[in-house]
Amino acid sequence: MATMLPTKQVNVPFTKWSFSLNPGPFNLKEHVLITMFANAGSGGVYAVNIITIVKAFYHRNLNPAAGYLLSQTTQLLGYGWAGLFRKYLVDSPYMWWPSNLVQVSLFRTLHEPEKRSRGGVTRLQFFLIVFISSFAYYLVPSYLFPSITAVSFICLIWKKSITAQQIGSGLSGMGLGSFGLDWTTVASFLGSPLATPAFAIINVLIGFFLIVYVMLPIAYWTNLYDAKKFPIISSHVFDSTGQPYNLTRILDSRTFQIDQAGYNGYSKIYLSVFFAFTYGVSFAALTAAISHVALFNGKTIMQMWKKTRSMAGDQFGDVHTRLMKKNYEAVPQWWFHVILIVVLALSFIACEGFNKQLQLPWWGILLAFALALFFTLPIGIITATTNQTLGLNVITELVIGYIYPGKPLANVSFKTYGYISMVQALTFLGDFKLGHYMKIPPKSMFVVQLVGTIVASSVYFGTAWWLLESVPNICDPALLPEGSPWTCPGDDVFYNASIIWGVVGPLRMFTKLGVYPGLNWFFLVGLLAPVPVWLLSRKFPNQKWIKLIHMPIIIGATGIMPPARAVNYVMWGAVGLFFNLYVYRRYRQWWAKYTYVLSAALDAGVALMGIIIFFALQSKGIFGVGWWGLAADDHCPLASCPTAPGMVAEGCPAI
Repeated sequence: MATMLPTKQVNVPFTKWSFSLNPGPFNLKEHVLITMFANAGSGGVYAVNIITIVKAFYHRNLNPAAGYLLSQTTQLLGYGWAGLFRKYLVDSPYMWWPSNLVQVSLFRTLHEPEKRSRGGVTRLQFFLIVFISSFAYYLVPSYLFPSITAVSFICLIWKKSITAQQIGSGLSGMGLGSFGLDWTTVASFLGSPLATPAFAIINVLIGFFLIVYVMLPIAYWTNLYDAKKFPIISSHVFDSTGQPYNLTRILDSRTFQIDQAGYNGYSKIYLSVFFAFTYGVSFAALTAAISHVALFNGKTIMQMWKKTRSMAGDQFGDVHTRLMKKNYEAVPQWWFHVILIVVLALSFIACEGFNKQLQLPWWGILLAFALALFFTLPIGIITATTNQTLGLNVITELVIGYIYPGKPLANVSFKTYGYISMVQALTFLGDFKLGHYMKIPPKSMFVVQLVGTIVASSVYFGTAWWLLESVPNICDPALLPEGSPWTCPGDDVFYNASIIWGVVGPLRMFTKLGVYPGLNWFFLVGLLAPVPVWLLSRKFPNQKWIKLIHMPIIIGATGIMPPARAVNYVMWGAVGLFFNLYVYRRYRQWWAKYTYVLSAALDAGVALMGIIIFFALQSKGIFGVGWWGLAADDHCPLASCPTAPGMVAEGCPAI
């Protein structure tokens, strides 16, 4: 565009203003701002999950204005108090945000002049080659042959064995020997393995192996929590007879709250043993992260905090801060205050207005606000110094679940306001630090992030609402045509979480009133787990590999299963270890030059082909020629069958 667009100034009639369609050569700072603009929406809008479960799972109406305000306010609330912590988390030289260093390196690599080596290709040429290849190939797994996204050969051999399919299914079982020939299988849930350090991949795989191949089979085949009544891996909720939980029997359709008499006369909620472990693992990962950071980084963090507090005004010794303060005007503090007041007021309107459809009262918003505000600084220090971020989703669900039980939308709304507002605040501060390193004017960063977030939230909301209104039977795999992509696995997990934490509540799940009080021991297990590693690191300080044993990562490895499946972990780990262990050691120069470009090109090719397939074919109800390979599953129908004697399930043999 810089080469082709005219540079002539265009005068605005009746004013002194003029502009040019070509502002000059594309430069590094523009690239950083464009990336920040895109990053504002790249993580999704968490509140869209609420809109989806209301319309597609609970089959209730929601005022679109309430949904839109919910989407905007949850994304913008954290920006309001981010300004309060700029001095400590951005200006301080001791808060260095290690994740930003990768981006800084990538920006400089892409913008430095590059001469093509003899017999080689430049990064741009490499990107185009991979992008075109990825774009063309994705037509196969996404439309023509979806079954290759997860190939479970054990199921193809033992077609009538429930146990074999439980072990071999990559989508509904343990995934032993399962693999996929699709980049989305590799990167859709765990992110690109090419951008993950090898030690982190190894920790995740260790955790995956211990939980899926050791804990799960022991728990399932010893029938812990009546495990054999239910599928071995499932995100759904069940009653005591092993049937899908009939929510209409315990949910008052008029008040949209729990019917206590109906609940007492029906059944407690049961989970698949793996899904129960998922919550236990979430408990343990939270306390393990706190313990790990306190043991390994606590002393350093306290020293940094004291040094940061002792520095007044502009007395930071960091060269980046001095240059920024010298060359650019800082964002006024009142900008943040205005955003905070306006967004808080709109949050009250979203939750208290529209006949209180979201169920969350005004004090719930303030409590969520207080929780997020309280945790932003300590978790921000941890993120800025150790690259570890603790999530507040479990804590927020627990708090509101105990205080305000029986109201599913109040629970998920509180979780979103508390959890995502902190995430957004840290995203804002992290991008500000990136702008610090790249010398971007702070006001430009502020405007780009704010506008980017508003635009992204609007597009996400509009797209989701359109799909929910226009796609028949969306999110209901039983009624969707074969090969349809609109199965909503992530929203399904979110829906079941709203039942567990919102409708029934933690009091009836994780105390003596429920089935799973034993899972509370995971809090203690997580708290103590990093201690042996820390003691070993102190006893053998020269053994650096000990410090690479990261118990929060190991314990929390399968925290996103489901909706992630075993085949996603297997392929993510295999690709990650190949590039970041083998290629890194054997062909380090190639790895340094092309790895991140390869990841970006694969993502871009898949994204563009996915858009074209949807608008050209799937939106018109064209899902391909019906044949065996069109099914987007691994042909392991028995993997989800119960194995308890006398249990009856559709499509499953009697035991």
